[in-house]
Amino acid sequence: MSVQQIPTGKIINGEEVIAIELTNSKGTYIQLFNYGAIINKFIVKNAKGELQDIVLGFEDVTQYLDEEYLINNPHIGAVIGRYANRIKDGKFSIDDEHYQLVKNTGTDSLHGGDIGFDKKVWDIVEVGDEGQSFVTLEYESVDGEEGFPGNLIIDLTFELTENDELILTYEGETDKATAINLTHHGYFNLAPNGGNVGKHTQQIFASAYLEQDENYCVTGKVIPVENTPLDFTQPKTFEQDWNPSEGYDQTFVLDKIYGDLSLAAKTFEEESGLTLSIYTTESVAHLYTSKYLRAKNGKDGKYYGAFDAFCIETQHHPNAVNIYEFPSTILRPDELYTQTTIFKISVNK
Repeated sequence: MSVQQIPTGKIINGEEVIAIELTNSKGTYIQLFNYGAIINKFIVKNAKGELQDIVLGFEDVTQYLDEEYLINNPHIGAVIGRYANRIKDGKFSIDDEHYQLVKNTGTDSLHGGDIGFDKKVWDIVEVGDEGQSFVTLEYESVDGEEGFPGNLIIDLTFELTENDELILTYEGETDKATAINLTHHGYFNLAPNGGNVGKHTQQIFASAYLEQDENYCVTGKVIPVENTPLDFTQPKTFEQDWNPSEGYDQTFVLDKIYGDLSLAAKTFEEESGLTLSIYTTESVAHLYTSKYLRAKNGKDGKYYGAFDAFCIETQHHPNAVNIYEFPSTILRPDELYTQTTIFKISVNK
């Protein structure tokens, strides 16, 4: 178990970008950047004993700043904030105060606005000692950033265990009531050579999903998954029921008590023998099979296109700040925002 910090020599907004490497005794290896709290590499041993990277990303951190990449706005591997997913019309109210956010997807606000947490250099505030493999990053989002109220401080710890679990623990405090909904936007592919994820087998422990409008914004209506293509209560491949030109881009309401850490989803890929199990304290998981992914010069020179990855974004209900029947996404000065999500890798030999 070890942690290493490696200067990249890259300066963004006057701050140096550091690569942080987490390893365990099994050879599992995580590379993070303090820019965007990006998980850039997640290397594990597959059923053949081969080392395999299961996340999309780039060799050079500056590629995350490429203009063409940013136009497509895929948020590869980054932490999303202040507010994951879409807020309808980019506006909300708290205690009769009205707030207008940056609109960066049609008439709505997506993933925190134009310059969200995924485009910030985070401070490294703590790293594990010998025998510990963790790092804690911190970011202070100032009052008014992207239109959100309050000075919000977020601490995010990445911990790699001997059981091949990557544990993400979030804590947040604010000096003024604000809206918050954080998630991690990793793009996963469990196949040894990547490519279309249609044959991955997926299970999501959710008996309902959230209706979306034509712009993918949640309306407030909760719909049973039974007898729909969105029923993943039993394992099935993505391609079994998907529209091959659309894939999936949907939020599922997990069959769990909010705040309890429990299994949300499992993904299996036959050739590698790898299973990714995701545990979370959050109330929903958003499944996205990367229809809009367009990124060139990925790792090993790969082009990442539509359906070359899947994302499972654990979070609070999207647009809940405007739908009062949903669990609250308002954080107040006397409260602590907390979330834990675990990405666990196992091998079926």
